Amino acid sequence: MSELINKRGVYIFPSLLTTGGMFCGFYAIMAALGGDYEHSAQAIVAAGVFDGLDGRVARAMNATSAFGKEYDSLADFLSFGIAPAVLIYLWALEPFHRVGWAAAFLYAVCGALRLARFNVQQHVIQDERVSKRYFQGLPIPAAAVVVSAMIQFYLNVGIHAEEGTALWRWLPLLLTFVLGILMVSTIRFRSMKDFHWHRKRPFLALVGAVVFIAVLTMNMASTLFLMSWAYLLSALHSHREYLRLLAEGKEVEEDEVEDLTV
Repeated sequence: MSELINKRGVYIFPSLLTTGGMFCGFYAIMAALGGDYEHSAQAIVAAGVFDGLDGRVARAMNATSAFGKEYDSLADFLSFGIAPAVLIYLWALEPFHRVGWAAAFLYAVCGALRLARFNVQQHVIQDERVSKRYFQGLPIPAAAVVVSAMIQFYLNVGIHAEEGTALWRWLPLLLTFVLGILMVSTIRFRSMKDFHWHRKRPFLALVGAVVFIAVLTMNMASTLFLMSWAYLLSALHSHREYLRLLAEGKEVEEDEVEDLTV
């Protein structure tokens, strides 16, 4: 295997971006262990930015490789699986003792299963109508951003998870369980891969993007919190839309394709 990698080489720039995301995930763990939950949550968001860039840069440079995909998957598990689990456990779940520990562990395991299933589907599925418009299950970076956004929102408005009302104390625990289950579910989430950013758009689209950036900079914690919940709730529409396309024969079920090719 090492001879094969040495012979073919690796693409440096996309791998450096992946390494940057991994560093953010590692920093998030260290900051959480030190009690700096705000910087830990922000580092997870930064890892999400690197994760979005490395794939796009690799495709733009025609620098995709099997090594890069596997390296990216390992980095994702650290940054979006382990780091959020450690962060939310230390921040809010520790008072729940074994239940909190189980919730954090379930989140991490479901994240690993989500990545493994995604990698298998990418190798098996050949139909172009599959895995383009929809993700099967909540993507692990999105789950990590939901955790990060919730923690930043709590800290921004001055809510202490261990001292707040019953709703605010139990919400992190319940959300951790729900996010883990959503990651391994068959609920469809929009991938946005069918949105072509390079194509011309109406002028109002640019104005809307500028307004969004302005609102984001005014109160990033609240904006990320609302955006993350909006994406979670959008599954109610995207899954129904997927089922409609499936019934019309315009979409292919991933499990059916895998059964045919194994």
